[in-house]
Amino acid sequence: MAIYHLSIKIISRGKNKSAVAASAYRSGEKIKNEYDGIVHDFTRKGGIAHTEILLPQNAPQEFSDRGKLWNSVEKIEKIKNSQLAREIEIALPKELNREKQIELVREYVKENFVKVGMCADIALHDKNDGNPHAHILLTMRPLNEDKAWGAKSKKEYILDENGEKVKLKNGNYKTRKINTVDWNEQDKAEEWRKSWADIANKYLEENSIQEKVDHRSYQRQGIEQIPTIHLGVSASQMEKKGIATDRGNINREIKHQNKLLREIARRIKALMRWIRNLTTNKNKDNLTENQEDISLQSDILPKQNDFMLTQLSVKVV
Repeated sequence: MAIYHLSIKIISRGKNKSAVAASAYRSGEKIKNEYDGIVHDFTRKGGIAHTEILLPQNAPQEFSDRGKLWNSVEKIEKIKNSQLAREIEIALPKELNREKQIELVREYVKENFVKVGMCADIALHDKNDGNPHAHILLTMRPLNEDKAWGAKSKKEYILDENGEKVKLKNGNYKTRKINTVDWNEQDKAEEWRKSWADIANKYLEENSIQEKVDHRSYQRQGIEQIPTIHLGVSASQMEKKGIATDRGNINREIKHQNKLLREIARRIKALMRWIRNLTTNKNKDNLTENQEDISLQSDILPKQNDFMLTQLSVKVV
């Protein structure tokens, strides 16, 4: 059964995270972080089915090397709490073969991220545990036409009603920060989530697969069901081996509660059908009585009243 899962998070230096380390882990490579000198070696990591880097037209060709790409990101970000990368993790439809899964992810990334100027580092993971998924690392700073990193934001002077700059008590002028790109806007997450569902469904349909995915919550879909939580790689592997996990236990309890909800819904529907049948049968009895009365009246009333009887019959029906 095709499932929908898409999570978005930020890799930030303020949380002691590194874009180089994240890329090395997801790709299963050995990369040295020139920012702090740490070597991240994940060449023994298994389950990596495919990796590739997709670049916009104004990106340096050397960024095809993920070590150079993410070290360039680490170098340009000077602040100790800098946001280094955005990661999108998606569950891949198990109904598609590997080639189609790669094509699906590639199209999604090109259409939503590379097209607007982001560099994308893709890694597909599959340990044959029923949880094939992809990690997409995205740059957060735009590139200029000269292929150099651009600014994430710029300052804009705030003007008064006369179009003059507003001076503060300390002598500086009042300004506000304007983002140079809209990649951090809240509605982008919804846009990216919907796009993944749309493109995934297109691939499923093209491959004659009836399954569909939906980016909306059960509540937004009008489905009275509690959503299960995402197990993740570690919990999935343990559960497959018969080892119970906290996440697995939560999902088992959720499935039990959903079973109860379905049973309650079934009984409510049965009760509603019973009530409708009672109402329908009662209406039929009343209709029969009314029709008998009309027939009797039509025998004794003169023909000039036929029009009135016709109207009466219509009202009764």
